[in-house]
Amino acid sequence: FADYRKDDPSSFNLMPELSIFPQFMYHLRRSNFLQTFGTSPDETAYYRTIILRENTMNSLVMIQPALLQYSFEEGPPQPVLLDTCSLKPDVILLMDDFFHVVIWRGEKIQAWYDKGYQEMDEYANFKTLLQAPAADAKQILGDRFPVPKFVQTNAGGSQARFVTSKVNPSNGGMGNAGQTDATQVITDDVSLKVFMEHLIRLAVQS
Repeated sequence: FADYRKDDPSSFNLMPELSIFPQFMYHLRRSNFLQTFGTSPDETAYYRTIILRENTMNSLVMIQPALLQYSFEEGPPQPVLLDTCSLKPDVILLMDDFFHVVIWRGEKIQAWYDKGYQEMDEYANFKTLLQAPAADAKQILGDRFPVPKFVQTNAGGSQARFVTSKVNPSNGGMGNAGQTDATQVITDDVSLKVFMEHLIRLAVQS
């Protein structure tokens, strides 16, 4: 599955066919399928039953949610990393983890929304930006069964946890200096980088 020299983590080279497998392992161990803290036995049973009944594509989304970014600069929505680095102040994110569809607005976008810019004719492009993820979310909700829970939130909002609990805490989490803004992710979990480093050390040890 990989090329490496014994006891030399820097020599580890994973086969291309397995290159994204570790990140699915990372997100699976953080998911509601394995983490039962804060969920009832009924909820856990529900999540596990659904993943056993769904197809491969939907199961992958349950394990590693899809994250789309909407911004003024990039035109159509772009897939972005499920990572804290994607929580930018001037973008809107649409996260789909099969059970939830979440629209997350960055601090700057939310500030403009609170000032009512979307109601002004000269900011028609801002109104269009707000409508794009809403339309995509509506399509997902209409096509999927069981119907996901829809969540509208923003950076620092009480329901932002639906996003922050899923993203990789690359600049936060255990052993790292966290951010100091509204996108800070406070977690005791390790980042994907630390997780990978630990797996590599275990794989190469003699």
